[in-house]
Amino acid sequence: QVQLVESGGGLVQAGGSLRLSCVASGRTFSGYAMGWYRQAPGKEREFVATINWSGGNTYYVDSVKGRFTISRDNAKNTVYLPMNSLKPEDTAIYYCAAGREVRTLGLLTGLLPSDSWGQGTQVTVSS
Repeated sequence: QVQLVESGGGLVQAGGSLRLSCVASGRTFSGYAMGWYRQAPGKEREFVATINWSGGNTYYVDSVKGRFTISRDNAKNTVYLPMNSLKPEDTAIYYCAAGREVRTLGLLTGLLPSDSWGQGTQVTVSS
């Protein structure tokens, strides 16, 4: 299994930016597709973004397209999520996940997460 530790959350005003990081340890990081999920109070955990093992393919939920950018550095076993133009509805605990690519007609369209999850990092966006 891979162990995941997220960081970078915080309190920011609407329109502001944050950069989340997730450091992985354990099994070979580059063998996994990686992704970010979030869970707002009273809501189910939802998919946010995913990136394939090489970093060449990414996929986002519509609500964050153009504002969030997922990337990875396999040499540092780290995946990043810079978040810009934050909105109050982005408020949630953000979780990093490792897993397998989900592809539709050859295109990356999601992540099938393994059982490994980090502890999460809180993002709060004030209006």
